[in-house]
Amino acid sequence: MKQIVELIPIKENDKEWFIKDLQKAFRIAVIEEYGEQEGEIIPREDIEKSMDTKGAETFHIVLNGKTVGGVVVVIDEKTQHNSLDLLFVRQVSHSRGIGHAVWKKIEQRYPKTKVWETITPYFEKRNIHFYVNKCGFHIVEFFNSHHRDACMTDDSIPGSNEFFRFEKAMDK
Repeated sequence: MKQIVELIPIKENDKEWFIKDLQKAFRIAVIEEYGEQEGEIIPREDIEKSMDTKGAETFHIVLNGKTVGGVVVVIDEKTQHNSLDLLFVRQVSHSRGIGHAVWKKIEQRYPKTKVWETITPYFEKRNIHFYVNKCGFHIVEFFNSHHRDACMTDDSIPGSNEFFRFEKAMDK
C-alpha cells in the first residue's frame, strides 16, 4: 500500500491532544537514554510558547488518514530564515520514511525559505542521523555547560543543557 503523508493544520480543540502526544513521544526518548523521570520531559509552557510564537504553524502528521505525529514550524516572512521548532512521529511509526516525507512536504510548502534551523539534544542519535544524513542539515553549534544558549534555562531535564543547532541553507 502506498504511503500518503499529509500535513493537516491543527484546530484549537486539537491543541491539548497535540501537546500530550508530543510530550509522550519526547518522554520515550529520554527514558530510553536516562531511565524513568519525574515530571514533564518537555514542559507544556515550552510547547505552547512554540505553538503561539509569531509565524508559528502547527500540523498533524497524517499517514493514510491516521494521525501519527505532529510538527511546529515558525515562518519569518521577512527574512525567510525559518525554524523547525518541534517534530515528532509516534514510536510505532518510526523507520517507515514518514519523517523524511514530512520534511520534503515542509520544504515544498515553504519554497521561499533561505535557511531552515532546528535543534536536538546531543543524545538523540536518531534525530542527528535524520537531520544530517536524511534531510541535509549541518551542525553549526553545540550548546553545553561551556557554551550556553540563553533560551534554554531548564536544567532539570536530562540532556537539556547539551544540544546541537542545525542549519540547512536552501539552494535558490
